[in-house]
Formats: sequence, structure tokens, C-alpha cells
Amino acid sequence: MAFTRATGKHRRPSRAARVSANVAGIATLTAAGVVAGVAAPAFAASDDTQRPEDTGLTQAVVMGDVMAEHVDAQAESQRSAADEAAARLQAEESAKQKAVQAKQRYEEAQRKVEEERAAKEKAARDEERKRLGTFVSPIDGSYVSTSYKASSGLWSSGSHTGIDMHAETGTSVHAVGMGTIVEAGWGGAYGNNVVIKMADGTYTQYGHLSSIDVSVGQTVTPGQQIGLSGATGNVTGPHLHFEARTAPTYGSDIDPIAYMAAHGVNL
Repeated sequence: MAFTRATGKHRRPSRAARVSANVAGIATLTAAGVVAGVAAPAFAASDDTQRPEDTGLTQAVVMGDVMAEHVDAQAESQRSAADEAAARLQAEESAKQKAVQAKQRYEEAQRKVEEERAAKEKAARDEERKRLGTFVSPIDGSYVSTSYKASSGLWSSGSHTGIDMHAETGTSVHAVGMGTIVEAGWGGAYGNNVVIKMADGTYTQYGHLSSIDVSVGQTVTPGQQIGLSGATGNVTGPHLHFEARTAPTYGSDIDPIAYMAAHGVNL
């Protein structure tokens, strides 16, 4: 039996039916990943005489674009944050390296300063030891006027126990080396005299002084003034009587010329 259809113009499905179909089609196309590919045919299939109606497909495409833009923006924000974090870490590492280098430079500079200071102190100590270990003439620019062991009735022993050095009254008399004063005052025939115990354990004597500038127990250094020359005691004129001794007392004299020469001074 054949079915017949009512005569008359064919009608399109209702709007509700079309929306349902579009939603179902969108779901299917979205799942298949071909939303964009079917957009054009969907519009082409529309009635030329009718204005295309908005479909769920168009909304899905728009929503997809919005979501894509959102994802891109989020990814860009994450990349920017990662770049900022990396730059911050790099800056921190660079700052640490610079701090370490600055500390090393400072420590190196301090080490050099300390080395230079130590070297200067050592040089000063060496120079001071050298100065204190040197000997000088008891009178600058003078000469020996009477030699050691010269014979004469002027001396009680019959010979000269030291040397006489030419000097007018008031000439500065110096300690020949570093030592300690063990006698400073009147010495009988020697007049005003000073006796010094030297650093090496020997003794030196300075006689006939017009004045004395030191006292017993005082430490003196090479070249330090101990008094002024004169003509006190048993003398015929102003001069300095200089002796070198092995003991502080009379009679322990040794050759003062040889003594001074052994210490680098030629009288």
C-alpha cells in the first residue's frame, strides 16, 4: 500500500527543531575537531531567500576564539613571570658574584696593606738595631793629639791609658755606642768624667769634661751628647781623654784605636 503526502508547499522544520539539531551537530563537530571546516557549508545550505540564522556553531567558534585568547594570555603571563624570575635569579647571582669579588679585592688590599706595614716596621726595627749597634767618634771632626801608651811623667802609671782628642772647651762629647751610664761625676785626675758600660759588655771613659749631661743608670744611644769637653782634672789644656776598658775601673784599659776600629770607626 502506498503512502501519500498531503499536497501543498513543503515546510522547513520548526525553529526549536533546528536549534536542537544544531546543538547536536555542534557537539558532534566539536568532538571530531572539525567545527571550522563545516562552518561554510552550513551557511551555504541555508535558503538563499532567507537571512542566515545564528547557529550554535558560530557561538562555538566565537567561544573557542575567546578561550584560545585566554589560554594564550595565560601562557604569555606565565612566560613573562618565568622570564622575570629567571632575570631576578640572574641578577641575584650576579650581585653575589660581585659581592664575592669585592670582598676578595678588599681582603687582597688589606693583605697588601698589612704586608707593607709589617715590612715597614721590620725595616724600621732593622734600621734601629743597626743604628743602635753602630759606633761613632766621641768628637766630630777631631783627631788624636796624644796616642795610647805614650810615656810621660804626667801620668801616675808612667804611660797614657787612653788617647787624647783635640777639643776646645765646650765641644760636644758623644757616647760612642749604646750603653748604660755607670759613673758620672768627679774622677780625680780625670776631672769630671763619664763611664759607660757598652752593649757588648766593654766600657768606655770620657775625661776632663767641663760639664756632664747624663746620670748613673741612664741609657744612651750612639751619638748622644753626654757632656762638654774641658780642662778639669790633671791636664795642661782642654781636650777629651777617651779610654776603652774591659772593666769600669782604672787599670783595665785596652787600645782605644783598635777598639773603635773593630766597631767600624777609624779615629
